[in-house]
Amino acid sequence: MNTKSLYQEVILDHNRKPRNYGTLEHPSHHAVGHNPLCGDRLDIALNLENEQINNIAFQGESCAICKASASMMTAAVKGKTRSDAETLIQEFREMAMGERDLNHPHHLGHLTVFSGIRDLPTRVKCAILPWHTLHAALNALSSVSTEADNDPVQTAASRSA
Repeated sequence: MNTKSLYQEVILDHNRKPRNYGTLEHPSHHAVGHNPLCGDRLDIALNLENEQINNIAFQGESCAICKASASMMTAAVKGKTRSDAETLIQEFREMAMGERDLNHPHHLGHLTVFSGIRDLPTRVKCAILPWHTLHAALNALSSVSTEADNDPVQTAASRSA
């Protein structure tokens, strides 16, 4: 199976049967993400205990790429530490933007199925929105937009550099 077919299969599977779709009763962290250009809107809720993501859920209205990205993201970060999640957020963003060489060490694993998104500039924000929203939730920001003046993930990365 070629990479494009695998990408399409993964997107369709996670769009039809999204993992961790729904709500959490009393989340410790929450944020809303919005892409005003296409209308994607996601709510991400999670429970962070002792710097570990014990539970995470998402809901909202979005395109198949955004929903699949959110589904795979929640599965990838559940059980991880905040630090591990922030690393994945940064690496996913870099991969989607075409700024990460996947031949060098990374932590993305099966998330690399989204690597071809960099060739679809109009869809990059769809794939990145869940990750920006997770970053906002982890950093006590109530909302984030793909049309903000500053990229919240990039801004955080520059602060930690």
